[in-house]
Amino acid sequence: MTPETILTNALLVLPDRVEPGTLVLRDGRIAEIQPGLSRAPGALDLDGDHLIPGVIDVHTDNLERQVQPRSLARWPSRSAFLSHDSQTAAAGVTTVLDALCLGDLGFDAERTETFLNGVRDLDALAPTGLLKSEHYLHLRCELPAADMLPLVETVAEHGAVRMVSLMDHTPGVGQYADIERYRQMRVRGGKSIAEVDRRIEELVAQRNRLRGPQRRALLDRFGGRDIALASHDDWHADEIAENAADGVLISEFPVSMMAAEAARAAGMEIIAGAPNIVRGGSHSGNVAAADLVRAGLVDVLASDYVPPAMIEAAWRAAGEIGLAAAIATITEAPARMLRMADRGRIAEGLRADLVRIRPLEGPNGPMPVVRTVWRAGERIA
Repeated sequence: MTPETILTNALLVLPDRVEPGTLVLRDGRIAEIQPGLSRAPGALDLDGDHLIPGVIDVHTDNLERQVQPRSLARWPSRSAFLSHDSQTAAAGVTTVLDALCLGDLGFDAERTETFLNGVRDLDALAPTGLLKSEHYLHLRCELPAADMLPLVETVAEHGAVRMVSLMDHTPGVGQYADIERYRQMRVRGGKSIAEVDRRIEELVAQRNRLRGPQRRALLDRFGGRDIALASHDDWHADEIAENAADGVLISEFPVSMMAAEAARAAGMEIIAGAPNIVRGGSHSGNVAAADLVRAGLVDVLASDYVPPAMIEAAWRAAGEIGLAAAIATITEAPARMLRMADRGRIAEGLRADLVRIRPLEGPNGPMPVVRTVWRAGERIA
């Protein structure tokens, strides 16, 4: 007889509704969805807690935060990767795309080391079976960076690559459209005004020279493959139109309502940052993600830099769009975006990636507390 796990007395967050019921897990999958309570011996009583699919995070910079917990303190990479893995699992994230930057624009040279070490550590750790969450790669490609394409070639055929985003962090563009804000950010980081101004001038010239040909090289490299292509920090309609025409049909973190509206009109899927919702706005002064949710302009929420923000942001968004639809932004929708048909919903036959949650009343409304996490039927947190 096949061993099975029975989870009962739960509020099941199904694709279109929330209802009390029981799940039977067998061979790492959801074998049965039953109404009401189970009286079977050994059934685990979830005390009326919510049960949602395992969270799928399409973009997290959390590994970078573990590698460099302070500006001058770099942590050993293997240890950092394991800490990152434990944190994602504890946050209910069972599938995670580690977002690693390829290309240095003169201020982030250590990110290249993080990228190389991150891929190496994933290759070493994944076969051991010791990782709690299932890890894939999201390549964040800096279009104007001279070293970007050589770095891409080191990993372009890696089987873990599931998403590629086209980024442009040149001052005066996208997230850094406000050059004065950019200048002050770099000065706070320890650079002199003269040094920053000189680098801004160099970066603008570098963008004019490299963005076009390197963008085309990436599209030729990854277009037509089973890899999600995204544009990052979209900021105006012309950019949206260019991407849509080239088959880049995901807009990741649009910086304005206008850009998000243009992306939707072009038939693009839209990713927003969960921390933006939890904090009540963008830390960079960009459009509030809650306003995008309200306008029906968010398909997927990503943790960006705080893994626990995923479930909390979805719970807050539920006030606007309902709990089932809000949970879909962190489960079903990202699974569809990544073409992972075996997960993302509570449905018979799918992987038993599940998260038990108890909402706790707090000063800002219900606060979802992760109590238990299963991946493929095995408890990981």
